[in-house]
Amino acid sequence: MKLKVAPEPSGMAFLSDAQEALPLVPGSESDCCARLLDRTELTARDDAREWITFLRALGLAEETSSGYRRLRRDPGREELATAFREGVFGVEALLDALDDEPLDEDELFDRFRSHVPNWERHRRPDWEEHWRGRVRRLLGWAVVFDLAERVGDEHRAV
Repeated sequence: MKLKVAPEPSGMAFLSDAQEALPLVPGSESDCCARLLDRTELTARDDAREWITFLRALGLAEETSSGYRRLRRDPGREELATAFREGVFGVEALLDALDDEPLDEDELFDRFRSHVPNWERHRRPDWEEHWRGRVRRLLGWAVVFDLAERVGDEHRAV
């Protein structure tokens, strides 16, 4: 199952800090969000909730019947890149849209647009703005995981 989540890209160090903030013994969503807010630079509960989901998508945390917990894993960038591709909705399509020549975010969004689920288009009146932000965040994470390269304000395949 792919999760539809993409927090603001924060780099490998923050990713590790966020994983370490989650408990080893499952805790409630509320407790886990509080831990993320206390132990990282996050300031909003919604952002903490999004990070929990992102950590799950990357295989760094899991949801149990008792709540969320971090997994005792320390994967490298390559393994995280694979988990990102396989666990986060839209990543494969966005990476397929990249070329060897740099493209700006508008060009990449135009190539990605057809992959936005129809129900998402009807979910909110500003769906394009929402998904443009999502594409921007996915591109940022693709750069963090060495799946794309940033060239000025553009991106290209690696």
